[in-house]
Amino acid sequence: MAYKRSRYYLNRVVKLGELHGNKTAMMDALVNSNFISYGQFKWNITDTATGKANNHDFIFGRLSKFRDDYVKLVDNKSTIEAEAQNLLIASVPFVYFPDYSGIAHSHTWNNIDASTFCERFRNIVINYFDGFFVDCQLDPIADYRSFIKKVSTLDRVKEIETKIFPPNPLFGRLWGKLLNYIESRNAQQINIKEKSEIGLNTEIIRLMREILKDKNFQPENEPAITDAALLMAADGYGTATVEGIQDGEITTIKTSDTQLSFLFDKDPSPQLLAEEAEKWLARTSSERDMEHK
Repeated sequence: MAYKRSRYYLNRVVKLGELHGNKTAMMDALVNSNFISYGQFKWNITDTATGKANNHDFIFGRLSKFRDDYVKLVDNKSTIEAEAQNLLIASVPFVYFPDYSGIAHSHTWNNIDASTFCERFRNIVINYFDGFFVDCQLDPIADYRSFIKKVSTLDRVKEIETKIFPPNPLFGRLWGKLLNYIESRNAQQINIKEKSEIGLNTEIIRLMREILKDKNFQPENEPAITDAALLMAADGYGTATVEGIQDGEITTIKTSDTQLSFLFDKDPSPQLLAEEAEKWLARTSSERDMEHK
């Protein structure tokens, strides 16, 4: 029997406010979430299950979209209209690993696309805590190879803009100095923007290439703050945009354009999906020499 496949996207779950550094609070929110309403639809996390994959705790669930509606039923020889409460419209599976601050989630084209998943996931978590000093954000983990390929096509880089958040529990060694700065400022978000019409001096391509060749790579000098922020965003702790000139035209490249993803069963076993997602998260962490705080 052939199984239908779906694409799963890899994100970091950035925890802010009282959630930052709290491993169990997010798990509690996902298991015990309450439904939220947007327009005519309701949303909630359903079918949760917990377990371990390669000794890492995970929680599996589905982001479900539903509504109250009227349906037609057959009563003997007649059709009647009856109210159907919480009629399921669509649901997509996901698996979350607190040790990696990582999540893999699927999508449906017409009902729950990738961006909608991230936004509703965030809304449900915030709602669980009544919005009391908590926030979270799902940011894409970029594929270094794809990002390098895209940026390499630019004749010159005119602008780099990043929005980064403090990580927990993993951090990248090459942007460790920037992390120290963020923590010293007690900042929950830092925005960095550089612009030059003649072209910025960025080493992001070289840094990424060297990391992929040797995870223990250590540059002679600390990466410039904007390049460090780009690495941080590519590792899933923020977002970044690179704007440049390609063949005389302005081209914009986002870290979200090169998001890591994999194919897996559309209706997966929680354990098997967790094992597959853990492989991707572990490989990414190892390849980039990411460490636990």
